[in-house]
Amino acid sequence: MHIVIPNLNGQFLESCLISLFAQTKKDIVVIVVDNASSPQSLAVHKKFKNEKRLVWLPQEINYGFAGGVNIGLRYAMKDGASYIALCNNDMVVDKNWTQELQKPFTDNSIGIAVSKQLDETGKHIDSTGEIYSTWGLSGSRGRGEEEKGQYDQNLELFAAPGGASAYRTEMLRQIGLFDNDFFAYYEDIDISFRAQLYGWGIRYAPKATVRHKIGATSSRKKGFTTYQTFKNLPLLLWKNVPSPLIFSVAPRMYLVYWLFFFSAITKGNGWPALKGACVSLRYLPKKLVERRHIQKNKKRSADDIRRQLYQGIPPSYTNLHSLKRKLLG
Repeated sequence: MHIVIPNLNGQFLESCLISLFAQTKKDIVVIVVDNASSPQSLAVHKKFKNEKRLVWLPQEINYGFAGGVNIGLRYAMKDGASYIALCNNDMVVDKNWTQELQKPFTDNSIGIAVSKQLDETGKHIDSTGEIYSTWGLSGSRGRGEEEKGQYDQNLELFAAPGGASAYRTEMLRQIGLFDNDFFAYYEDIDISFRAQLYGWGIRYAPKATVRHKIGATSSRKKGFTTYQTFKNLPLLLWKNVPSPLIFSVAPRMYLVYWLFFFSAITKGNGWPALKGACVSLRYLPKKLVERRHIQKNKKRSADDIRRQLYQGIPPSYTNLHSLKRKLLG
């Protein structure tokens, strides 16, 4: 299996690589796509200079998560990879991670395999797969819950988090790679949505476990998450949600979108939110063109997709749930 790690000044990259090269399954190739890191951070590369299973692809600019991953995916595909896993640079993986993550692919209908992501202590859940709701919002299954094995069932999911999932090359050749325009955030839901529309399954592999230092990269950039959210959330909707489902999802999403916007202003993030919304409008015509192609070639109906969506507001949006309770009494 080939493993792609997008990296930008990853302070935990060394620990990530150590865990990958300690895998029970030795036939791996680790591809680090370095998005123009500072010279000081490249010392990690020197520490692993004798590791033949490491490929280091330095870039002159930061292509973001989506763009960086795509560079690694193209390299792996040219190298003959059948399955390609992604791994965040702030993760430490279990010694059997690649072995367990490859098991869902014994079913030829499965295009994406999903890990169990825990926090760095291993006591709480970060993600056991992603959901997309009838409100046009995504969320992580089980996020914040104490890990008690409650999500240990092998089952099919709607979406996969990009940080620690594996992708069948055959599927990627059909549906395309990650969307560079997303840069970061929701790009994993976008590619999962396309996989669903094209008839590919997404399956959870609960024994493929990673520990994640949550937000170790994005938290260092003020306003980054806000900007990306306001840019990408509408693009995800208009590009993928099929008609007639979009006519019920879009009004709810935009209600929440503008609630988020006013909340961002009160928290001092008004400018990143406004900038993200404006850039989203600039990208919208392009996404509508892409939508026509996706919807024309989809293999699943709107009813099929509706049955897979989470009904209501995802559990992690606690403020929205509180507001809903106040409004409805």
